[in-house]
Amino acid sequence: MNLVNSEDLSSSSKLDDLISKEVDRRKNFAIISHPDAGKTTLTEKLLLYGGAIQQAGAVKARGEQRKVTSDWMELEKQRGISITSTVLQFDYRERTINLLDTPGHQDFSEDTYRTLAAADNAVMLEDAAKGLEPQTRKLFEVCRMREIPIFTFINKMDRPGQEPLSLLDQIEAELGLSTWAVNWPIGSGEQFRGVIDRRSKEVILFSRAERGKQSNERHLKLDDPELKNLVEDDLLDKALEELELLEVAGSEMDLELIHSGELTPVFFGSAMTNFGVRPFLDAFLQLAQGPVARNSSNGPVDPLAPNFSGFVFKLQANMDPKHRDRVAFVRVCSGRFEKDMSVRHARTGKTIRLSRPQKIFGQDRAVVDDAYPGDVIGLNNPGMFSIGDTLYAGQRVEYEGIPCFSPEIFSWLRNPNPSAFKNFRKGVNELREEGAVQILYDTDQSKRDPILAAVGQLQLEVVQHRLENEYGVPTRLEPMGFQVARWVSGGWKSLESVGRIFNCKTVQDAWQRPVLLFKNDWNLNQLQEEHPHLELCSVAPVVSGVDPINL
Repeated sequence: MNLVNSEDLSSSSKLDDLISKEVDRRKNFAIISHPDAGKTTLTEKLLLYGGAIQQAGAVKARGEQRKVTSDWMELEKQRGISITSTVLQFDYRERTINLLDTPGHQDFSEDTYRTLAAADNAVMLEDAAKGLEPQTRKLFEVCRMREIPIFTFINKMDRPGQEPLSLLDQIEAELGLSTWAVNWPIGSGEQFRGVIDRRSKEVILFSRAERGKQSNERHLKLDDPELKNLVEDDLLDKALEELELLEVAGSEMDLELIHSGELTPVFFGSAMTNFGVRPFLDAFLQLAQGPVARNSSNGPVDPLAPNFSGFVFKLQANMDPKHRDRVAFVRVCSGRFEKDMSVRHARTGKTIRLSRPQKIFGQDRAVVDDAYPGDVIGLNNPGMFSIGDTLYAGQRVEYEGIPCFSPEIFSWLRNPNPSAFKNFRKGVNELREEGAVQILYDTDQSKRDPILAAVGQLQLEVVQHRLENEYGVPTRLEPMGFQVARWVSGGWKSLESVGRIFNCKTVQDAWQRPVLLFKNDWNLNQLQEEHPHLELCSVAPVVSGVDPINL
């Protein structure tokens, strides 16, 4: 008996050691930015340095140039923008990195919000010429809400841009975020010569690389006499003066403040020409936090806990057009995940065997044998999973759900061909599951057409494109003329208590909760003045334990 116990203890201790070692190796981050800041290009270069790909793609590929790994959807290739999040895992310097690439286009910010729920760190990408832009500010607020550490990469230094000091001032003044420059640029635009690393006191010089290939880096000490021949005196002097100023007046490097999201390390470079990408990756691995505890119904769950748990943060239909499949992206939060393991589905209480888990790399997939906290795995989704669902082994646990944000465009989705209703219904239900768009329904049961609710017009176009191309159903959109949506906090009971209301339309969301649609903010304010006790929310309450409506 004692022998069995000691064997059990030994295997349990081995598992604990393994989980601890694997968690230690992992870093996970999402990239956030305004459209066209160069996010997808940076993603590709990080993959290049990580040895995950041999040649970096271009967003708008010409001729033989390969398309980027993260943009796999047909519409993304046509338009040269990212409209879905992808997950890219690669190894670099004995570390495993999970990179969550997010859509840059503001019409798809909902997808980005959800992806940030799975991230431990965020990389904020800025265009050196434009500085902080509206979408970056919005996404920063989501990071702040989730207390995610932020790393800043100021991109396109090889083009004319703002002064580096004024870019730091912007971040501090507008975001209330302290900055610590990890490296400092020497020159900018045509005169960009490289960066000075503040910690090693080295100058890293870059030469322009052949398109898609790694650039050559030269490391020189600041007192190296050769430096005079390679960098103009005035450029170097100016960079050193600015660095001196930062030493005196700037923030100090503090790892605790970085991990609490109060201090952002700043890097300068140019993703397109490979300036500064490797130094960024090396420093990020040193400074970023590893997988952290996640809030759940049982309090924070330690990633080192022995039992597996994770949550679904994204669903994607038809990643493989040949097989018409659906994939649920699961962020592993604790313990060890193993192929063929049986887990409980917190919302339904059902036991599920996870027989074909996948490691995702853009559109490519491979069966994965195990995964650890910080990793993302893809599970075939036969219609069982919803965004925010928790999967667990051992003691029951349920993670905080992922909220829906307020849409701004509303259209009836009409199906002109009644004989295609079956495919229409299937397409609408699957795209709703995926979170491609929010679906609302009229309270009048006779009106069966769904209402598409989106942040931007492009979202609606993507839904139409995918319904036609993936499900064979051409559709028609009829705008409804509303711009503002609010959820009623107290549900139907609260709404009934105020009696008849005017200048808005009452609909229900996929979770059967009342949603009020207003033509404008003025109508919303008027209702709030007339009924001050009616509590309205711009973010939908988190759902747990309820099955959604299907069309």
